[in-house]
Amino acid sequence: MQNNTDPGFKIPGNQADPNAKPSAEPTLSPVPPGGAPAATAPGAPIEVAPVQGAPATDTSTRDLAIGGAVFLVLLIVFFFARNAYSNHLVRRRVAPSSADTAGWLMFFGLAFLSAAAVLAVLNASKFLTLAITGTLLVLGVASLAGALVTGRR
Repeated sequence: MQNNTDPGFKIPGNQADPNAKPSAEPTLSPVPPGGAPAATAPGAPIEVAPVQGAPATDTSTRDLAIGGAVFLVLLIVFFFARNAYSNHLVRRRVAPSSADTAGWLMFFGLAFLSAAAVLAVLNASKFLTLAITGTLLVLGVASLAGALVTGRR
């Protein structure tokens, strides 16, 4: 009589069994900095080294300060442009209330567009998404369109 040594189950990806199907998941073997694989005890956790060259998504404080300063300067420039646009519309015989509304819409439209541009330059991988940049662009274009429509009355 022959002894049955088969435990009744097989570990997937076992190279000792020629009938086993190959596993779709790659096996990770721990490699210490010396380069030779280390022997680990069964059930011991396997440590995997972090991937070298992974893109960093963190924005430094210096970059944020520079971006904030550029945005603040642009807001000041847009405020003076708003005043000039409102005065221009009043000289063209547009009602002062409509001219003021058109000026503020132009200010906010330019502010939204410049905010999208500054955020995209600061950290494109983090801020250049449909939720952030897309919303700012839609609001900016809608505000500029509203300024043009309001300024024609």
